[in-house]
Amino acid sequence: MRRGGKISFGKLGEIAVISKNAVVLNKQGMHARPASMFVGAAGKFKSKITIEKGEKQGNAKSIFSLLALGIIQGSEVRIFAEGEDEAEAVDTLIGLIESRFGEE
Repeated sequence: MRRGGKISFGKLGEIAVISKNAVVLNKQGMHARPASMFVGAAGKFKSKITIEKGEKQGNAKSIFSLLALGIIQGSEVRIFAEGEDEAEAVDTLIGLIESRFGEE
């Protein structure tokens, strides 16, 4: 299993954020069930959370936004968070991806 990289500090547009990368390894990628789990987990945080795949970005708290990214097995994604619980949000979501959403 490829582990997410170290947490980095940077900017998404003009907003200072924490971000971390992970590779989606479950066979079905980010289909409806894992997307729902991801959005549910993201919704527990106060921070603004964005997920990025390639050149596309989406709101990590929106299932439609997440599914529109077309995240399949092997896709590398980056999670960005900005707010009072940003580090915990990034770590939790990366952990969920690395757990393969409980599949396999």
